[in-house]
Amino acid sequence: MKKLSFILIVFLCAFFTGCSSDSDKFVNNNNNSEYQKIELVMAVNGTDTQIDTKVANKFSELVSEASDGNVTVSVYPNDQLASGNATKGIEMLAVGSVDLAAYATSVMAALDEKIGIATIPYTFDNYQEARQIIDTTGGEFYKERLAEKGITYLGSFHNGFRQISNSKHEVRTPEDVQGLKIRVPGGEVYMDFFRTLGADPIAMSWSEVFTAIQQGTIDGQENGVSITKSAKMNEVQKYITLWNYSYENDLFVANSKIWNSLEPKTQELLREKAREACEWGRDQVEQEEDVIIQEFRDDEIIVTELSPTELNAFKEAVAPVREKFIQQYGADNYAAFCLNP
Repeated sequence: MKKLSFILIVFLCAFFTGCSSDSDKFVNNNNNSEYQKIELVMAVNGTDTQIDTKVANKFSELVSEASDGNVTVSVYPNDQLASGNATKGIEMLAVGSVDLAAYATSVMAALDEKIGIATIPYTFDNYQEARQIIDTTGGEFYKERLAEKGITYLGSFHNGFRQISNSKHEVRTPEDVQGLKIRVPGGEVYMDFFRTLGADPIAMSWSEVFTAIQQGTIDGQENGVSITKSAKMNEVQKYITLWNYSYENDLFVANSKIWNSLEPKTQELLREKAREACEWGRDQVEQEEDVIIQEFRDDEIIVTELSPTELNAFKEAVAPVREKFIQQYGADNYAAFCLNP
């Protein structure tokens, strides 16, 4: 009986400890430090080598260093806490099961489809334009939309412009895309874009793409050059066209309830280091792309850079798609992502 009572006491202690409020970890331990001693959890969807994980790890390093180790951030890549499911990861962020996160806007759109508004084809021409707009009106748009969902916006960094690669022929004109079977990640914007150009867009798990191209099931794929390289698409694709047809960015965010429970000094630290990590990530993507493109050329991949006239032909061809989604998401909302609305 004594043994049974002891086990029961241990169980009850463990139970009530486990059920303690999340706010417990935000209590200042009065350790005479400038910052409260806390540990935060950050979720990202990418692998260890992808930009979201790199930015999260950089952020963790910056925060730990600036706070003398009092504020720590544990990073979980591959959506480990959500069993690899990005949609579930977003839900965990929204309810406060994780404190911080970085997700692509196309993933965050699960909360509000308008979060993905900047993926509308040819919203930005280049990275500098994307930086300028998102750091002003675009960022304010994200901040307001996410606040309604209980999420605090802290910053944005490049996921990358999406390009096209294929194993058939060079793509220079809209007619060159006709008939190509192109893997897309799903989503109405991407599907409609390629259908308008006369291609056959196929939604397919990314893990299946390399084999599908090898076997000739599909002709190509669209993605940023970094992912194209890391997935070794250049080993099975001879042609790559740089057309910047859609821009994708990752949003650096926090659960608002948890964020508001932090001391102001800690909030200031986290916000500053989030911005710093985002800028670092942007620089990394831009520099890495230049290197990778040269590596493609060195490997005798045909890299096609379109002239302004050639690019305008694609923009004109997909103008109806742009207009459709501008109206669907709201012209006033889209104005936040335009240099001259």
